[in-house]
Amino acid sequence: MSINQLSYDYGAAKSSIREIAAYGAARKAEIGAQNVFDFSLGNPSIPAPDAVRDSIEHSLALPATALHGYTPANGLPAARTAVAESLNRRFGTAYGPDDLYLTCGAAASISIVLNAVCNEGEEVIVIAPYFPEYAVFIKNAGATCVEVMADQDTFQIDVEAVRSAITPRTAAIMIDSPNNPVGSVYARKNLEDLAVVLTSKSQEYGHPIYLISDEPYREIAYDVEVPWVPDLYDRTIVCYSYSKSLSLPGERIGWVLVPNTNPEHDTLVPAVAGAGRKLGFVCAPALFQRVLIDCVDEPTNIEAYVRNRKALTEGLSAIGYEYIEPQGAFYLWMRALEPDANAFFQRAKSLELLPVPSDSFGCTGWVRVGYCVSYDTIVNSMPAWQELWDSYQQG
Repeated sequence: MSINQLSYDYGAAKSSIREIAAYGAARKAEIGAQNVFDFSLGNPSIPAPDAVRDSIEHSLALPATALHGYTPANGLPAARTAVAESLNRRFGTAYGPDDLYLTCGAAASISIVLNAVCNEGEEVIVIAPYFPEYAVFIKNAGATCVEVMADQDTFQIDVEAVRSAITPRTAAIMIDSPNNPVGSVYARKNLEDLAVVLTSKSQEYGHPIYLISDEPYREIAYDVEVPWVPDLYDRTIVCYSYSKSLSLPGERIGWVLVPNTNPEHDTLVPAVAGAGRKLGFVCAPALFQRVLIDCVDEPTNIEAYVRNRKALTEGLSAIGYEYIEPQGAFYLWMRALEPDANAFFQRAKSLELLPVPSDSFGCTGWVRVGYCVSYDTIVNSMPAWQELWDSYQQG
């Protein structure tokens, strides 16, 4: 008997983002953290709110069997109720606890939904540039990942390109707004146009085409509306994580929402539960389910990201770099100084600058610069960015 070849291939190839982050960690140990400018991993440098610590300390007073015991597979009723009520306050909806399935973070949320809606041989459309793990999750669900490039001027969804990519095998389209890696936020009109196409194509092919809205960056937006997608397309399923909004990436807590306005709600809810069971994603971390009860409405410290964004964009603009102005998330999508983003990265790496080449995200010629780092890292990196620029001007 042999090992699973697909699993081996994924483990051997690894994630380029995490490979760069691992290299950065090793270099920091070698030459000092202050000398390495690691913009690779979306790991918030902003601490979790004090309310998170308070909630944990409160929960520690519970009997050990209650604190550490299993919860229901889909999550504590009180935690699901807290999330539903928060969404209802924010978006004028009428969701209940049974519309939610608590998960081990965004990766679990997306994997569960894909396994709930995809059958072998079907297709899922993603908008490039996109988070590279989407392709892994889609293939694991037995589907094919179909890349559709965003509009290259605005980085909004190219709706006509999506229309052309939809086939009778299309099960879903996945979007991410605010977007990783670009930082764009899809405008209401853009999403409304997409909804018209998906409705039309669902009718044409005689089966639902789902819209999977991946929203871990919803709370990190800069003076721009982030539309509530289920209001615009009724066959939306929402995936969420508190990794970014509460700075809890290592705690793996999130949820799947099947809105009660979704026409397939009554079959999707058990399909989501069954996918969680099939994948082993049951009973999300119990302690952090209790944190949600107390902290579901805690605000995100967006001011720190505003400050970082300003320092990074002003510094790079003064040198001459081109980029897309981020509307949300905490990434800058910057044009490489040559068509080969990997070659650009290697030259940056020699100066201890660690962005992520755009090839990882499904296109060429750009890099992602994460500004969820410390403010000092951004400021202190500017001489290296200048040196990188100068090296290209000299030929």
